[in-house]
Amino acid sequence: PFEFTLVFPGLFKIVADKTPYLTMEEIIRTIHIGPSRLGHPCFYHQKDIKLGNFLIKQGEQIMLNSVEEINGEMMVNCGVIRDHQNHSFTLPFSQEGEFYECEDEHIYTLKEIVEWKIPKNRTRTVKLTDFSIKWDSTNPFPKGFYGSLILKPVYEIQGVMKFRKDIVRILPSLDVEVKDITDCYDANWFLQLLSTEDLFEMTSKEFPIVAEVIEGPQGKQLPRNILQPGKTIVIHKKYQASRILASEIRSNFPKRHFLIPTSYKGKFKRRPREFPTAYDLEIAKSEKESLHVVATKAFHPPYEELSSVSVGDQFLVHHSQTTEVLCEGIKKVVNVLACEKILKKSYEAALLPLYMEGGFVEVIHDKKQYQVSELCTQFHLPFNVKVSVRDLSIEEDILAATPGLRLEEGITDSYLLISDVANPRECWEIPIGRLNMTVQLVSNLFREPESFLVRTLIEEISEEQYYMMRRYESSFLHPPPRPPKHPSVVETKSTLLTQTEQRTVDLPKSPKSHHI
Repeated sequence: PFEFTLVFPGLFKIVADKTPYLTMEEIIRTIHIGPSRLGHPCFYHQKDIKLGNFLIKQGEQIMLNSVEEINGEMMVNCGVIRDHQNHSFTLPFSQEGEFYECEDEHIYTLKEIVEWKIPKNRTRTVKLTDFSIKWDSTNPFPKGFYGSLILKPVYEIQGVMKFRKDIVRILPSLDVEVKDITDCYDANWFLQLLSTEDLFEMTSKEFPIVAEVIEGPQGKQLPRNILQPGKTIVIHKKYQASRILASEIRSNFPKRHFLIPTSYKGKFKRRPREFPTAYDLEIAKSEKESLHVVATKAFHPPYEELSSVSVGDQFLVHHSQTTEVLCEGIKKVVNVLACEKILKKSYEAALLPLYMEGGFVEVIHDKKQYQVSELCTQFHLPFNVKVSVRDLSIEEDILAATPGLRLEEGITDSYLLISDVANPRECWEIPIGRLNMTVQLVSNLFREPESFLVRTLIEEISEEQYYMMRRYESSFLHPPPRPPKHPSVVETKSTLLTQTEQRTVDLPKSPKSHHI
């Protein structure tokens, strides 16, 4: 046997459990479901499940998102993805059948597996795939070992003493005799401590609650130290809220990463995007306007029917199509991007193969200022912008100081709505998965104000948190797979012009009008 700490740098893949779960309640009692994407396990059912007008197909992947009490019955909020669209539904705890764990292609650290992926009363088999960092200590495995392991976690007990607020940690190696005296004591004598995850696992019906902060989060995420130890707060509810994941545009590292609320009141101006291939142009084009780009790399096509590209050539991108090319006397079909090449006084039709590895920079003619919600509805993400007017409703707009931002994707995350008990109308959103705190339950009785003033924060996240979000990005957010670099009909390689044939690119000024 091997013994590892949670910081062991191994990376693992999970082996799906072959033993079925017979009810949804058995899954919920066994598997950890939480606010982060790590806490959204996936299962499939051996037969179709009919839910009113909705049919869950045999073998279809069902993602379990959260648990909630609806009309007095405990339900599981679930979702399936069809045609890149998410369809939500609920399943009762009493739902019977044979539910099997889905194969999981993600890579996990040991800490992630222990905290999220080890079921109660079942073993967890994993496969070692790699190491996240160089392993300085003696490698416990045989040389070249990348086999399977059965994980058995060793836990410590956390408890509270009578009338005391500090948390006592009891190590598993401590040899003590324990006697159950629950029936002899009033549980109210002991503090009811709740972590952020405990709060998330409460049903919506149990809110609002009044609580005292015992252990506050690190850093200064909120103004006026609303979560400092000893502060009494109101936790109004838990819910899902939208954010835009954005990264700083800069050539050097490290880059900063942000979660921007859709209620952000600052304004943005567009910045040019860069496209490494013609296929990226196809993904980025929109019906709102013609995509205008300038080439930064030369390309010489392998067929006469396709267009050559020189550094500095400008194109208006229209649509993808197929065209016939002559290859050694045989007609073949190639996927191309139909464009118009902008000449001095006219336009010329151009066909660029989708597999073309070139380089293009967007030419921006739009001087309008946009709010983040407008950008998300009118354009395809990812999208490059710069703050032109900072959000005056917040004391420090950390986005305004960035040289530029790449809006990468929209995400949905879990939040708590909290306020100071002295001012319950002014509320703040607290991210459940990224802000750790411990509170003591004071009261379940609280009269809600008639309306809330909800203040959202721009959240700067760490590099690790950023890659965690990107790693568990939903599959329907990914663009379609990039086509092969070369057409399958022929093995001819495209030829890039030599460096001497390339010239410096001068980004063009906006023409007076466009030809569509």
